[in-house]
Amino acid sequence: MFKENYNVIGVMSGTSLDGVDLAYIAFNKKDQWTYQILHSETVAYFPEWVEQLKNAFHFSTSELEALNVSYTKLLASIIADFISKHQLVAIDAVCSHGHTILHQPHNGFTLQIGNLPLLRDLLPYTIVCDFRVQDVALGGQGAPLVPIGDELLFSEYDYCLNLGGFSNISFHENCTRMAFDISPVNTVLNYYANAMGLPYDDGGAIAKTGTIHSELLAQLNDLDFYARSYPKSLGMEFVQEIIFPLLHSFPISVPDVLATFVEHIAVQVAAVCQPNTKLLITGGGAYHSFLIDRLQQHLPSVQITIPEDKTIQFKEALIFALLGVLRLRNEINVLASVTGAQRDHSSGQIYS
Repeated sequence: MFKENYNVIGVMSGTSLDGVDLAYIAFNKKDQWTYQILHSETVAYFPEWVEQLKNAFHFSTSELEALNVSYTKLLASIIADFISKHQLVAIDAVCSHGHTILHQPHNGFTLQIGNLPLLRDLLPYTIVCDFRVQDVALGGQGAPLVPIGDELLFSEYDYCLNLGGFSNISFHENCTRMAFDISPVNTVLNYYANAMGLPYDDGGAIAKTGTIHSELLAQLNDLDFYARSYPKSLGMEFVQEIIFPLLHSFPISVPDVLATFVEHIAVQVAAVCQPNTKLLITGGGAYHSFLIDRLQQHLPSVQITIPEDKTIQFKEALIFALLGVLRLRNEINVLASVTGAQRDHSSGQIYS
């Protein structure tokens, strides 16, 4: 008989490289799952770590192995500090996503560093991690994994959109949960803000001053990925090999690039959403007011909801915490309908 209450720590590092998100969450399961985020914070990466994680896409196998060990140690230290700072005692598990370096499901491969058994040796708690590998082995995309959380925690919305390093969306179609990655978001927007010496384009202030370049926008919207049927997912390879070369081929200003790419994001999201529906938006992009304005312009009849700060900032940590709890219960936490795997399954390594 499973218990009703779980206290777990969800840990997430996204492709936007803003840091490690940690959330201490109380889950309750009676008729349905409910949650309360009790403590949360984002621990920013030191600049040298940002550079390593940015460039790890190009690392050799031996360099990646060494990075995996050092990153696992870093993650353990961050988690231990979080536990100490908030004086956490009741911890059923630490549920950690790790940080994605390579994502090539078409080659049967995905790599999230920070998920080594070493994490268990450094932290005296049950660890649940490495959620994506099993799905890829079952022929799936290994992503997106958040939709099970949308299904169980946010079912009142027709669409759940996350605007992080990439945009991803989940929704019901023919009584089945569907989901996929839509386009890059902060992986591109932050790159150009960084080029201007800023961590990000606050509220889209720079993008708002730019002019949309119609030919660049047309070429972005015409990329093969957007015509493919779902399930489908994106990784940094798509940004490095396709998006950046295309953007760099146009000799236009940074504000114009940002304005054009924001419009591209809005166009691609709008192509998914049906009119007269409810849309929940979370992730760092929810603070990009210019992007939200463009989305509302493209979706005039859609009711857009941006929740309170904790849910915006820590939704992915929240949901990976839930994935960990479901794994401990040996219940389905990955949906074949969204990843394309052979079957629904309960994924993740458990280090007791």
